[in-house]
This record gives sequence, C-alpha cells and structure tokens, in this order.
Amino acid sequence: MRAALPIDAVVGDYVQLAAGGGAQLKGVCPFHDEKSASFYVHPGKGVFHCFGCGESGDTITFLMKIEHCSFAEAVERMAAQAGITLRYEEGGYSPRHQQGERTRLVEAHKVAAAWFQEQLATPEAEIGRRFLAERGFDEAAAKHFGVGYAPVGWEHLVRFLRGRGFTDKEISVGGLASQGQRGGLIDRFRGRLVWPIRDSAGDVVGFGARRLREDDNGPKYLNTPETPIYKKSNVLYGIDLARKEIAKSGRAVVVEGYTDVMACHLAGVTTAVATCGTAFGEDHIKIIRRLLMDTSTYRGETVFTFDGDAAGQKAALRAFEDDQKFAARTSIAITPGGMDPCELRLAQGDEAVRALVDNPVPLFEFALRSAVARHRVDTAEGRAAALEEAAGIIVKIKDRSIQHEYAVQLAGMVGILDERFVVNRIAQLARWQRENQQNGQQRTLRRPDAAQPARPVRPERPAFRLNPRDPAQFVERELLKLALQHPDLVSPAFDQYGEDEFPTPPYRAVRRAIGRAGGTAYGAGLPDFTAAVREASPDDQVRGLVTELTVEPIRSRRKADQVYAGEFLVKLRLQAVDRRIDEVRAHLRRLGDRATAEELHPVQSELWALQQYGQQLRSRGAAAL
Repeated sequence: MRAALPIDAVVGDYVQLAAGGGAQLKGVCPFHDEKSASFYVHPGKGVFHCFGCGESGDTITFLMKIEHCSFAEAVERMAAQAGITLRYEEGGYSPRHQQGERTRLVEAHKVAAAWFQEQLATPEAEIGRRFLAERGFDEAAAKHFGVGYAPVGWEHLVRFLRGRGFTDKEISVGGLASQGQRGGLIDRFRGRLVWPIRDSAGDVVGFGARRLREDDNGPKYLNTPETPIYKKSNVLYGIDLARKEIAKSGRAVVVEGYTDVMACHLAGVTTAVATCGTAFGEDHIKIIRRLLMDTSTYRGETVFTFDGDAAGQKAALRAFEDDQKFAARTSIAITPGGMDPCELRLAQGDEAVRALVDNPVPLFEFALRSAVARHRVDTAEGRAAALEEAAGIIVKIKDRSIQHEYAVQLAGMVGILDERFVVNRIAQLARWQRENQQNGQQRTLRRPDAAQPARPVRPERPAFRLNPRDPAQFVERELLKLALQHPDLVSPAFDQYGEDEFPTPPYRAVRRAIGRAGGTAYGAGLPDFTAAVREASPDDQVRGLVTELTVEPIRSRRKADQVYAGEFLVKLRLQAVDRRIDEVRAHLRRLGDRATAEELHPVQSELWALQQYGQQLRSRGAAAL
C-alpha cells in the first residue's frame, strides 16, 4: 500500500512541498502554527517529521492525524486513491459494516453529488439552470464545478441512498438528511441549487445549497451541518481546484461565495477559494499558509476580495485582524460599485475580474484609510482622533520598518505636516504595547477561588533534551543519520562501534535499535532499513527519533559519500578516545605519588596506547579505524 501511494503524493494534497536538501522535501507543518518551514518528508523512506512540534510517522500515520480517522479508514482511503481493492480477513470483500465511518460518509457524499448533478438536467430544475445562466454559467461550467439540483420532495435523496445500501444512520450522521416531525428522515436540501464542497484531496465532504423559490422560508444559503467529515472552519470551497495553482503561483485569492469562485476561475483567476457559511478564520489561514509555503523566509500573497459596500468593508477589516498570522503579503481588492466578482464578470467581462485581482491595495493601507475616513480631518480634533485610531493599527504591524513607512504615510493622510511628531507618537505607542505584553507575561497568575497566588506550574522536564545545534551532539546525530539513510556508506565500521561511544542517551537508544535491526551491514541490503529500525525500537519516543533522523537532511554541502561518512566515523571515535584519555588521566591523579609501579604501569600503558591511536586517527583518518 505504501509503495503504491508515495508519501509525498499524499502529503502534497495538504502541504506545498519544496526541495529540503538531499532527498528530503519540506513545507509548512499542518499540525501546528509556525513561522518557518520545519516539516520534512523523505519520499524514499516513506516517512515525515516536523522539527517544530515533533509529529512524525509514515503515510498512514499522516492521514490518521490530518483527517482524524482510524487506521482502517486511512488504509481504505489510500486504497481508493491508489485503485486497490482491499480484501477483509473476516467476511470476504470490503463488507459495509467493516468499512470505517469516514469512508462510508465520503462514499455517500460522492454518490449524492453525482445524483444531484443528474437532477440538474430534469424539467423541474429549469429554475436552477436559469439561475446559473443569468449569472453567466453554462452547462459546461456547471459540470466543471459539479453543480447540481435537489428536488422539491421530502425524501428523494434518502430513498436513493437507501437503495444504494446506505443506512439511515449514515445518511443522518453525514448531514444529508434530518429528522422529520413524524420521526422519519427527510432530505436536508430540497428545491435548491447545490454545490459540492470538497476537501483539498478532492473528496466531497459537504454541500452548499442556494434558495431558488420565494416560498422557500429557509436561509438564502444552507450548508451541511458539522459532521465527522465536515468542519466548516477547516474547508474552503474550490480548494481542490485551486490548490496546485496556489502553490505554483504563490498567490491565493479569497472571495465570498460559490458563484464568485466560479466567476474567478472561469475568468482565469484559478487561485480563488471561498469560505463555506462562516467568516474567514484562523483555520482557513493555516490551510492557505501550507499551500503558499508561507514562512518568514518565503512570502506569498493573499488577496481578499470584498464588496465595496459597508458590509464588505467591515469584512475586509476583519481580515486585517487576522493579517498578523500570515507571513505573506495580504491585500484587499474592493469591487467597484458594490459588485461582487460574479456581477463584475457579467457587467465588464473576464478582463475586469483579472484586473481587480491584479491591482489590490495593501491591507494595512486599506485599514488606515478606513480609520481616517471615519473622522473629520479638516478639524484639529478630528485629526487628533484619526491619528490615535490609525496609530493603534500601525503598532500591530510586526515589521518595524513597515511600521515607520506607514507612520510617514499616516501623517499625509491625516494632514499633519510634522511627520516626526507622528513617527515618534507611533514609536511611543509601540513601545508601551511591548512593555504591557511583557508585563502581562510576567504577571503572577492567581487562583480564581483563592486570594493566595497560585504556585507556577512547571512543565515536566524531559529526561534529556536534544539540541541538534549543540556541537557536542552534532557528530552523534550526523553519524546516526548516515547510518539510517545511507547504511552502505558507514558499513561495516559503524557496527563495530559500541553503545558507549554515543554518550547522549536518546542517540544511544537509536544505536541500540540499529543493532537490534541487524546493523548497517544488514541494512545496506534492504530497500527500507529505517522501517526495520523503527520495528526494533523499544517505544514511540525512540521510533519518533528514528523517523526524525531519517527525514532530516544530511548537513554536507556536497552529496553524502564515503569520504563524508568516514569523517564522522573518525570524529565520533576521536571523541570517545579523548573522553577515555581524560578518564585515564583522572585515574592517574587519583593514584597519586604513593602508587606502586605495578599500579601505575597498566594505566600508563593504556594512556600511551590511546594517545597513539588518537594521533593515527587524526593523521590517517578512516584508514586508522
């Protein structure tokens, strides 16, 4: 299964991967918020590891963590993607009751989406086809986006899904139906135009439905409720279509609705996505950051498009509040005349939509101008009020060089001739804010139910903390990476090294696991030696470290070869020799002047032999091993 579906193909559905050095790929971790790309994938070994949060594992582990599904569900998903038929040991071929819940719900949504699309061609759906045509979408566009139609009746979809073998529980849990007043199931979507909502891997996980008739008393847009496979804060409509182009172009465009996404894509803006019945929030930011490879060293661009009316401006300002969670450039494209992108395409054509997105206003500038516009800057009082409100926006900017630039711009916006005064005022506010944050972090926490201050809770310290940048640990770490990633380069010399030559306890445990797996001489003949080492590891902590060392790139500026491997074999042995020399010298000092010749001779002989061996290692290198 793992061989049929490479780990980089699976991870690539969720994370934009780039060359990470050697055979590794890297990206922004999907499991925690980070400012630099510390998530590494080793395609050849089939494993991943994040050096920021410590998450690691193989392809199946990744799917289990990212989709919050069971082992069986992850295997089923991989099998479906790879076109492999699974045989279940009990009961023949993939019986329904043995399949995971997620797999069944995704399958139900896939079947429902196809049925909705078929219904769009029926006479009853004329009202839906007319709605699409009035907005510039023909049959081909509807098919491309999977748009369908839900008939007016109470249980058309329920009966269809029952006939395809789905249980009432599955239909209900998936949000495709709800409980009627008489106790039976009724279709959730009735008499509406329906858009399938897919995750980044392309699986249908929910639907959005638009009201078409005046006698429909429901909301204008009705979405799938929260289900085991659909969390509105974790999905973006159009992400399945836009994902690759976002990664390729380094730009994401966030619009407000399903038809806006359709209009943008048809106009050539194929990086457009939209939220599904909720405001753009932190989880959505994480999705886009992963696709943009949005870090402090690489910055993409996120463009928000909003209507030019008051509600659109309010939404744009909400986006500003989230801006600091991006490293990317964030901009606002306000549509003219209160039109959304769909209306703009109808009125002025595809070129107008592309021009809108290609000429946005920086988000900071928009927020500042919006703040200043709320005050009468033709009066002294208005200028002072505008300065204070806008200054509060500028001090939120992380980059101090940009802070200064916007402070200068603000002076011109407000009409204050003394730029130095404005710059100093903002610098003062920024300093106060930093001091308040520091004081807040240092403030002692108190129990809510007691007057006495609570004792600070100290996190449990690990038995030994690894520090990859520590020169004392670097040699051990690099040699173990070579042993795991290129066992042929260090064999057979590595297998002669004792565990005591690895003074750092976690690294010593990895050395022990390598020995239990047969050593590097055995591993050199295996297609995946690290899998055998993980199997030989005593616990998850050691297995995680093995994965981490497998994924981390070799630090050589050149390609790892026998010369580089020999250097680290020598360095580790020299460290062991030098430690032993120090121990022997300490022993001699303890013996002192009163020691007899019989006591001194073996100790002095060992010291001489160690010194000679050390000199040979330094002069002859790996040939002296």
